[in-house]
Amino acid sequence: MASTTVELQSITVRHDDDIAEITLRRPERLNALDQAMWDELRDQFREIAARSDVRVVVITGAEGNFCAGADLSARDDEERPHQLAAMRAVNEVCLALHRLPQPTIAKVRGVAVGAGLNLALMCDLVVVDETARFSEIFARRGLSLDFGGSWILPRRIGLHRAKELALFADIIDAERADQIGLVNRVVAADELDAFVADWAERLAAGPPIAMAMSKKLLDQSFDSTLEEALAAEGLSQTVNFSTEDTAEAIRAFLDKRDPKFVGR
Repeated sequence: MASTTVELQSITVRHDDDIAEITLRRPERLNALDQAMWDELRDQFREIAARSDVRVVVITGAEGNFCAGADLSARDDEERPHQLAAMRAVNEVCLALHRLPQPTIAKVRGVAVGAGLNLALMCDLVVVDETARFSEIFARRGLSLDFGGSWILPRRIGLHRAKELALFADIIDAERADQIGLVNRVVAADELDAFVADWAERLAAGPPIAMAMSKKLLDQSFDSTLEEALAAEGLSQTVNFSTEDTAEAIRAFLDKRDPKFVGR
């Protein structure tokens, strides 16, 4: 697959071989999410979910910041939809991201607050540099958590720390985020791109079907009994043993070489 870049109104989508990188591109608003960005993210997530030629998705922000959350000043009152309708649109984006079968990586510099933080946390992996700052800032705005924050935060850091972030709405730095398990890695600012590129390439070289099923199993784990989890693992493993990729992995093991997975 050739390298291509598509610039939409509020995001840029770059496909480089089997890796898609989505860049939030409203730097004058710290990449805050306006209606166009919500719509474009939803459409891109849904499109990518159906593509077998995309194996990894990276999400990042332009010009030194990840995302300052929803842009509450983005519309005039006459143009603003009813809040329930607006939240349905937000929820569609969250679900479309969560449902991606491909591994997802949030590459975070600078600000990641509110829905912007939860956008990062809804990715499978979160890699940040030393400039990153985080906040579940909703309480400072008289709001409660959204974009899946009430679901993902306890899963990431436990219930009591989730309540601390949500109720105090403090801003924390990368070091503190690492200490409480909010992120996977903190790297130097000049190493972030290379580190994420390496992780993306390693994931892209993996078995897409097996990894998609492992991702689904883990996402369901908090809502499953052990018996249900074992049954789901059995079905997933049965599917794996019917794929070309598992046969290739066994051949590669016997031949003492790296496997080449094709996603079939």
